[in-house]
Amino acid sequence: MTKELRDIVEIDEELCDGCGLCVPGCAEGAIEIRDNKARLVADKFCDGLGACLGHCPRGAIKVIKRQADAFDQEAVEQRLEEIDLANQTAAGQTEKLSRLGCGCPGSAMSTFAPAKDETGVKENFQVQSALTHWPVQIRLIPPHAPFLRGADLLVAADCAPAAYPALHHELLPGKVIMLGCPKFDDTQEYLLRFIEIFKQAGVSSVTVLSMEVPCCAGLAGIVRQAILLSGQKIPFQEIIVSRQGEILTEPRGMNPLSGVFQPANEQLL
Repeated sequence: MTKELRDIVEIDEELCDGCGLCVPGCAEGAIEIRDNKARLVADKFCDGLGACLGHCPRGAIKVIKRQADAFDQEAVEQRLEEIDLANQTAAGQTEKLSRLGCGCPGSAMSTFAPAKDETGVKENFQVQSALTHWPVQIRLIPPHAPFLRGADLLVAADCAPAAYPALHHELLPGKVIMLGCPKFDDTQEYLLRFIEIFKQAGVSSVTVLSMEVPCCAGLAGIVRQAILLSGQKIPFQEIIVSRQGEILTEPRGMNPLSGVFQPANEQLL
């Protein structure tokens, strides 16, 4: 393909946190998330107009002028058809999972009261389970699950409960927990499932509990993107925990009216 000097987007990988907000902002499908970073799929898909710039909360995208393959509208149309087909396939898989779970008895939905607080009754026993529902894996919870209705969600990385021992005492009471791993699971399936949950369940708020490790970086981005794509106004905050169980940063939230990210204690201003 012939190269020409033209405007094209450039993504700073150091600044990019893999939130994915730029992906729906690109009408040509030129950007996708790979290895928890936004990537330009191919020069020919980018028209260089920079519509994605305003969707990046980190300022990781800019338009530069360089030698690049010419913009190919026909290739873009073919790519958009492929993306649409992939989304339809993923949506069909999500619907099937919603109906069937994983096919094992352990995936059957149930709701129950949290364990009674018997602190001090048993020697050296301090914390009781605050879990109120089953299943807990993101992939196994259908959008119509009754315990999701009006819930305050706690979306946690699989490793977080092991690293943060006070989860049942400090974060889980009064919340519905959903566990997952953005490194090993299908993140597109996560996105579609959360969009449907936010559309159907009337969720009251979402808290994402992420680990400090890089493979967790995409979890909050998936949830934030799903909130925006669902069109719902849902308060959001993210908490990051270290491998030693320490809260590392002031929780950051999203104003449900503006979509702007800010400290959680200001998210409803």
